Amino acid sequence: MEPWNTFVEGDNLDVLPRLAAEGRRFDVVYLDPPYNTGNPFAYRDKVAGRHADRHEVWAATMRPRLHAVREVTSERGAVFVSIDDHEVARLRLLMDDVFGEDAFLAQIVVNLNAKGRQLGGGFATSHEYLLVYARTPSACALDPSSPSTVDPADFPLTAADGRRHRRLPLRNTNKKFNPVTAPTMHFAIWGSPETGRVSVDPFDGGSEIKPVFGDGAPAVWRWSAALIAERPDDLVCRWVNGALGRRPDVFQLDWLHEGRRKKLRTIWLASEIGSTDTAVAELKALVGHLFESPKPTGLLRRILETMPADAQVLDPFAGSGTTGHAVALQNAADGGRRTCLSINSPEPTREGSNADLAGLARVSDVTRIRLRAVAERVGGGFAELP
Repeated sequence: MEPWNTFVEGDNLDVLPRLAAEGRRFDVVYLDPPYNTGNPFAYRDKVAGRHADRHEVWAATMRPRLHAVREVTSERGAVFVSIDDHEVARLRLLMDDVFGEDAFLAQIVVNLNAKGRQLGGGFATSHEYLLVYARTPSACALDPSSPSTVDPADFPLTAADGRRHRRLPLRNTNKKFNPVTAPTMHFAIWGSPETGRVSVDPFDGGSEIKPVFGDGAPAVWRWSAALIAERPDDLVCRWVNGALGRRPDVFQLDWLHEGRRKKLRTIWLASEIGSTDTAVAELKALVGHLFESPKPTGLLRRILETMPADAQVLDPFAGSGTTGHAVALQNAADGGRRTCLSINSPEPTREGSNADLAGLARVSDVTRIRLRAVAERVGGGFAELP
């Protein structure tokens, strides 16, 4: 059986074409590239002249790598790229150019530093971005929801059989949807507040009910008549009080069940996915404090939750190996069959850094040590490719 984690040491611009030639395709590609914050680049591509603007150099470095990533992304796949304010505008244009504007799915704000960076001038920056693109929009398997964001407290009611639920108005509460814009969804149904029964057909003891807004203006239902007839047990009629006085209205019984998912917002909070501080702590607990600014595994696990549980995962800028760590944790948690290929160049560790002081000459050594430790601690195995 293929190990959950595999590692390749080398420049991704060399490794990715080799993977493409071998027919390898990946469903989830996560990139955490150099952010161009003024530090020297680890990737020494031959780009525009020595006096070229550093933004141009960064874009010229990224463009061929994004093309190479696209070639190894499966038809159902999605690409996720972390970036900060320095290059987010240029990266968005690059991604539009390489993947197509229609492939854009989201620009997510990721709150990795809840306190904000207090050093330096200006605002206390507390976020980065995550750009999300599909390889082929019509075939993309991404589901922008997650089971981990479902809060049982949102389902305060308990049915006689013990199932938790909440009541949602069957009426569409968005005034953009009304008898003019959605005429087929404005119709009468029948309900009894005494028994709770709801039907598309008249019955003894039932009252005719048409959808109205709180101010009495005509509204529309969220369900078609056919769906109401198919699922009457998921509906209940109750008395309500409003501008029209006491009247019967219809509600959907929205159940909390195993596998329930909740649509993800485009702001991901550190309290939900972890922060740079928690990322340092989890790396330290595994192999020691060897990397200054790793990503939290919670960020990658949320990404993984949006894609199939058998996804083939690729991280071309593996850094400390967070993506591979997250894949193992998620597989262990939900029984998934994901695999991850991590690529990192043999760039030297910064002189005086924790990794350097620990005797690790290259950043790829950090990646390798972490993924081996993950295999020992979490399971799933580890392999290294030439």
